[in-house]
Amino acid sequence: RPSKTFTWWIFLSAQVTAEIPFNFLCATATFFSWYYPIGFYKNASPTKTTAERGALVWLLIVGFFNYTSTFGLACIAGIEHEINGANLAYILFIMSLEFCGILKHPSGFWSFMYRCSPFTYWVASILSAGVGDNVAKCSDKEIVYFPPPEGQTCTEYSSPYQQDYGGYLVDSRDGLCGYCPISDTNSYLVDLKVNYNDRWRDWGIFMSYIGINLIFMYALYYIMRVPKKNNRVQDASALKSADNGHIASQTLTDSSETSEKRE
Repeated sequence: RPSKTFTWWIFLSAQVTAEIPFNFLCATATFFSWYYPIGFYKNASPTKTTAERGALVWLLIVGFFNYTSTFGLACIAGIEHEINGANLAYILFIMSLEFCGILKHPSGFWSFMYRCSPFTYWVASILSAGVGDNVAKCSDKEIVYFPPPEGQTCTEYSSPYQQDYGGYLVDSRDGLCGYCPISDTNSYLVDLKVNYNDRWRDWGIFMSYIGINLIFMYALYYIMRVPKKNNRVQDASALKSADNGHIASQTLTDSSETSEKRE
């Protein structure tokens, strides 16, 4: 800004656009090294949505990288010292992560943070695309065994419960009924307040936070750093006074050194 080579908003825009190609590159590398090795694409095969859900996950990762970069710029835009901007970004990032609905369900006063957090929509969308709309199978450790009442089969006894809460029966063992409490991944997502059908909507809401970051970045920089018309003359006068003071101080120093040499 002091060099006045270009306007302040071009300076900010250049910072944003310079990071976009690298964000795409890093996001693509992250996608291929994470999505396919884990096997998330297999969950989309039964519904024949492999391409659509894979593209959605890639867009989510690209959006995440661009969100973090614009979020950092928004935090530092109106702050003079970078360490203070980093501390602010750290606090806000942790709060968004803590209240996204996965680590802790929204409750009471903090429920508004659940709706405000961008990670609420990012996590919901990536979970829907990664594991949604598929059959779930329990491991041996997750199966619950219980004895049926006398005169009733496992199916007769557990049928009303299954109709209300889902799940499925497995082969009985030693006279005990085996029950898996979850039969499809959508039931698991419902417990996390995630709707599989809202996956694209959630992606769109998350992407809007990038625009919010940019608005805050431009606004904070303009308010906190761009000189206003009312104080430009004052700033120039202060700068001139500082320069005159520096020249006077330098003159006195030179005079003192000359006097010492003469003595």
